[in-house]
Amino acid sequence: MAGKVSSFFKSLLNMSDYMDLEGAGISIRKNIYFRGPNVFILACAIIIASVGLNVNSIPVIIGAMLISPVMGPILGFGFSLGVFDSQLLKDSLRNFGVMVAISILASTLYFLLSPLNMEHPTELLARTRPTVYDVLIALFGGFAGILENSRKEKGMVLSGVAIATALMPPLCTIGYGISILNWGYILGATYLFLINSVFIALATFIGVKYLGYPSVSSVSDSRSSMTGRAVAVVLLIMIVPSVISAIDIIKDSNFKIHASRFVEQNKSIGKGFIYDYEVNSSSDPSTVTVYLAGEQLTGEERERLYTSAAEHGLLRQQLIIRDDATTQREKISDSEIIRGVLQYSDEQIQALKDSIAILNARLEAQSRMRADTVRAQ
Repeated sequence: MAGKVSSFFKSLLNMSDYMDLEGAGISIRKNIYFRGPNVFILACAIIIASVGLNVNSIPVIIGAMLISPVMGPILGFGFSLGVFDSQLLKDSLRNFGVMVAISILASTLYFLLSPLNMEHPTELLARTRPTVYDVLIALFGGFAGILENSRKEKGMVLSGVAIATALMPPLCTIGYGISILNWGYILGATYLFLINSVFIALATFIGVKYLGYPSVSSVSDSRSSMTGRAVAVVLLIMIVPSVISAIDIIKDSNFKIHASRFVEQNKSIGKGFIYDYEVNSSSDPSTVTVYLAGEQLTGEERERLYTSAAEHGLLRQQLIIRDDATTQREKISDSEIIRGVLQYSDEQIQALKDSIAILNARLEAQSRMRADTVRAQ
């Protein structure tokens, strides 16, 4: 029985019958170069991704990642380390540099010339705070990539790897950061791109060793050990900040959850009420500001609010109470409170209407410009 189970798992996990190592090596070597059509395809993909980020369109960004050839030099880098091919390593690094330069140049030019404003660059901001989760995505994406390259029968795995590892958006974000001279965007996106590249290459290196690709040249034990130590140092430098960033993001998320629950349970305090609140995660420590209306709180009611905040894990100095909209009258009717809420809602609705009117005016202006351009042609 034990023998049957063992043979079952061996046949289940066996990969030798499905691998074409020689063909994979040829394919990886061929795809590292950026010449001719590859240069133009890369530039087109970068422009498409930049437009997608500019208008916060995820489908457009995904399309750009599918047509982009950026994976070639990264896989070649990891492959060259695994088979000890120094010439392939040099070629991979050279073409990696060409790929990065073309991408950043194209995205920078796009954002310099783009007439669209970036009022809510949520997709761009998402590329500036890499975490350990990005490390995991790149690592397992790289494993999937080298296994797919090594298979006899190819599928759609590489397309999925391109989408999951998202190499294009950070390069576009670097270009955007350069166009507005914002170091936060530039450094954050550069770090994310390096994380993706390094850990895809690492996964490729491990996959090459595991699958038993033949080495191109022999390497002494001392040199191999030195290479291993250098790789370990680079990985440590890359991964430690991402772990710290992930911890910060988890803390921010937990604080926002606690703040939201606190506000929900304290909507009404005496004859006052919380009509809005704001979380500031950039301060140290993070703070939540609550905006009150209605009747001004007594000292006892304020203390009750601080006590409730403590029960939700918020420190006293993290709760900021703004009661500018409250009244000091000793008596205030329920109808006046409701009137105050309705007035605030009317103001918010009017502000939204004004914003919609401005956006409609911009769209009409752009439509007229396009129509004039078509007539001129």
